[in-house]
Amino acid sequence: MLELKRLFKKNIYIEVKNNPQPVENKPTIPDGLWVKCEGCGKILYKNDLQESKKVCNLCNYHFRLTARERIEQIIDDGTFVEINKGLISSNPLDFNGYEEKIEKIKRTTELEEAVITGYGKVSNNPVVIGVMDSRFLMGSMGSVVGEKITRAVEFATEKNLPIVIFTCSGGARMQEGIFSLMQMAKTSAAISAHNERGLLYITVLTDPTTGGVTASFAMLGDIILSEPNALIGFAGRRVIEQTIKESLPKDFQKAEFLQKKGFVDRIVKRSELKDTLGKLLRLHRS
Repeated sequence: MLELKRLFKKNIYIEVKNNPQPVENKPTIPDGLWVKCEGCGKILYKNDLQESKKVCNLCNYHFRLTARERIEQIIDDGTFVEINKGLISSNPLDFNGYEEKIEKIKRTTELEEAVITGYGKVSNNPVVIGVMDSRFLMGSMGSVVGEKITRAVEFATEKNLPIVIFTCSGGARMQEGIFSLMQMAKTSAAISAHNERGLLYITVLTDPTTGGVTASFAMLGDIILSEPNALIGFAGRRVIEQTIKESLPKDFQKAEFLQKKGFVDRIVKRSELKDTLGKLLRLHRS
């Protein structure tokens, strides 16, 4: 009977208040010091990553660069002059929310559009350059992007200069419909006129280069370079597989696959890219 009473006896607990004392000079780790590599999954120190030009020193994964970072890496210090500034996208189809989205991206990226164009020197060789930025609506090509690239090519033709374009795009900008598709023909026509003058056009395909950009100026270079493992294609992998009812190779639409098939002339590591471009430009000048 005694054991039964103990079974239903209410236990008495003493409440212990948790009142930790503040620790003076407690070390804190600032946000943004570490970055996870999308290639190997390892955690990388951000400063080390910046020093390696945003290339993982463990697996050679090439992180995407902003347009400004790319220009800083490629163009000689103090020689870059931006051109075609101030061109602003319109909303010709009255696409719902397009203007608001553009303004928001402008604030977060501090870019006017998905491409920066200008001229400068690469290893002391004069050149016109265009660099796309995937942060701005995935580098999609609308009327302004097409116009800026066309004007850059026409500027190179007028000044008898070579042009280098770094592509990074999801393709034509759907919010501008047929107006975005028209840029494919416009940019290609400008490049054709540049080519007729015997001037050099180099494209550097970076991850990703797809859609209407691939189907136009990206693949028209006299010399086509690419960064390692870049995604390069027109339609998406799943769309193609569903259309042809076949499985595609694992490396399909990768830079290495395209090089094997003759669509890319050379795959160049980011650390060697400026030197490679400098040699090609110097060879063309001679």
